[in-house]
Amino acid sequence: MWLYAARRIVLTIPILLGVTIICFALVQIAPGDPIQNLLSPTASAADAARLRAAYGLDQPLPVQYFIWLGKVMVGDLGMSIANNTPVTGEVLHAFMNTIVIALISVVLAFVISMIFGIIAAYRSGKLVDKAITAIAVFGISVPPFWLGVIVVIIFAVNLSWLPATGMGASGSENFSYFRWADFKFAIMPIIALALPPLGIMTRTTRSSVAEILNQDFVQTLRAKGLSEAQVIIHAVRNIMPQAVAMLGLQLGYLIGGSVLVETVFTWPGTGYLLNKAVLTRDIPLLQGTILVLATAFVLINLVVDLAQSMIDPRLKRS
Repeated sequence: MWLYAARRIVLTIPILLGVTIICFALVQIAPGDPIQNLLSPTASAADAARLRAAYGLDQPLPVQYFIWLGKVMVGDLGMSIANNTPVTGEVLHAFMNTIVIALISVVLAFVISMIFGIIAAYRSGKLVDKAITAIAVFGISVPPFWLGVIVVIIFAVNLSWLPATGMGASGSENFSYFRWADFKFAIMPIIALALPPLGIMTRTTRSSVAEILNQDFVQTLRAKGLSEAQVIIHAVRNIMPQAVAMLGLQLGYLIGGSVLVETVFTWPGTGYLLNKAVLTRDIPLLQGTILVLATAFVLINLVVDLAQSMIDPRLKRS
């Protein structure tokens, strides 16, 4: 197990290096000049040159990359051009705001999808199976940002049950998920983020459990006198490696794909920060945000691989 884990960690290093190259290149080829946003209309070319030199943007791109990579290795993502604040602190604070609602959303979706998928597989072809399948298709088809707008209209505008936007009455700095006055701000973003993975995982769980229930060993278990509940437990054990992989992938997608949802709810996470960095053409903030999101996705996949190998030792041998 330890040798397998060490090999997977070593293989992750070149992947992370490739992530930094892609992240740097994508930001550099994007249109726009961040320096122009900081200059007044009457600024001269000499002023623009001095400001560009101050941020190191006058260097050749390979030099800029290696300087940036060296700082990244020690946890320094640079200074924001728009705000003149450290990017590292700003990105990490936003990332924590995102990871919590993404984690709550994916765990909620995972639990419900396991229940729905098992029920649909066990009652295959029946009305409850068709109803659950319809819910799953709806979840997959509906854009999260559109769902966010709908839940705002229903729960914030029409019913006045929940606040429409923001992150707590006391702001993001003092936000607590254990305080109802704050947590109610997170309910609608969680709903908007949870529905798509709920639909995907429900359909996957349903097909996997249905396949297991049709195998010969299940008939043997029933012939030995096991109850249906015990048969279901055996079926769930067989799909757990796939379920763990599905959970990790959906968490990674939620972390990286929350841009529009966070913008709808003005939730100060990485999606909202990324949108702001794009609009202001803030290169250090944009690079730092993309790098943290991509690194999180790679590390989540690493944890999923290790978790799968612990659940199913056959994966290590393959």
